[in-house]
Amino acid sequence: MTGDDESSVRPVTRRAALAATAGALGAVAGCATGPFSGNESPTSTSGDVTVAVETVVEPVAEPWSLAPLPDGTRLLVTERGGRLRVIDVADGTIQTVTGTPSVYAQGQGGLLDIALHPSFPDARWVYLTYSASDGNGRSATHLGRGRLGQDGESLQDFEQLHVAEPFVESSGHFGSRVAFGPDGFVYQTVGDRQFKDFGPDHTAQDLSTEHGVTLRLAPDGSVPDDNPFVDRAGARDAIYSYGHRNAQGLTVHPDTGALWESEFGEKAGDELNIVEAGANYGWPVADEGCRYGTDDPVGVSHSEREDVVAPVYSWPCGSGGFPPSGMTFYTGAAFPSWQGDLFVGGLASQYLARLTVDGRSVTEAEPLLADRGWRIRDVVPAPESGHLYVAVDDTDAPIVRLRPV
Repeated sequence: MTGDDESSVRPVTRRAALAATAGALGAVAGCATGPFSGNESPTSTSGDVTVAVETVVEPVAEPWSLAPLPDGTRLLVTERGGRLRVIDVADGTIQTVTGTPSVYAQGQGGLLDIALHPSFPDARWVYLTYSASDGNGRSATHLGRGRLGQDGESLQDFEQLHVAEPFVESSGHFGSRVAFGPDGFVYQTVGDRQFKDFGPDHTAQDLSTEHGVTLRLAPDGSVPDDNPFVDRAGARDAIYSYGHRNAQGLTVHPDTGALWESEFGEKAGDELNIVEAGANYGWPVADEGCRYGTDDPVGVSHSEREDVVAPVYSWPCGSGGFPPSGMTFYTGAAFPSWQGDLFVGGLASQYLARLTVDGRSVTEAEPLLADRGWRIRDVVPAPESGHLYVAVDDTDAPIVRLRPV
């Protein structure tokens, strides 16, 4: 197993994967003995908690990100191919939202993350990250926003806010998670675009590019005056942190307000990081992973350099890895014993990780959905019920809901 999100083959189809795991499903206490459909509820367990797994809607084409609307009845879903969808979670109906940008849907690119303005619905801004081309075969990670119409079926006045330059001839490592911090600013991850020059001149160590970084922007796309590299010659003003490989998870700790990020390694070396202003997270000069196809380390361990920040948790070379995608802290009422736990979607590892967090100490608990054969792309809490919505990464994918039994 490798650390990259797209380097493991997807299940052929969801139904084939379920059929293949029917025996495993039947072994879980109280679950059905075969594939489920509609709103049937096989179960999954993590520790002493048993949850029902309900299909909200299917099929969805390569869902990448989920954003529940605060009315509790609708869910926005991005499809990597370029469509933004709105789902009625009560009856499973699905519609396409118009007014989205044109995207570069090649390789790992396309329509990617989604976030609502913190004051939504008073400020009806919906933020999207996406890959787009310059028309000459090169691509870059973009951030834009539009106003969601009252009917929830159109984005109005969509505008491009920022392009993570330079454009390059690569279809991978766009990063592209976006979140609002407690300071009201927009934080966005950008991958290293698959540069392989593993040394001090790597693009993720070069502050003159916006590759392998976390960006910090005002809601209108402008650069805050107090960004850490605003006054440094040759550095990009929008950069907040650097030395990242390809971060596809980003969330805010509900108590501390700290920004947590999940990041792919190469051969293992997957990480969870707490993102700090101006910090260097080491890729590729300091890393816990190995080069593809070998047991050779990419760089030295983080512990051997004082100028980099080590991950708070990692799956190092030799562990098998855990290519991590979307993530969220749990604060709902539906699962009291999960309060403060961190949930992270696993792609090639094909399970939903639950991790307990105490300050900077992280411990992985028993996984969820490990018997489905599903690559987990995103996980978000429902605003009222405290249930968890999960996006499965497949060309014929379900959106599922986890609720207590």
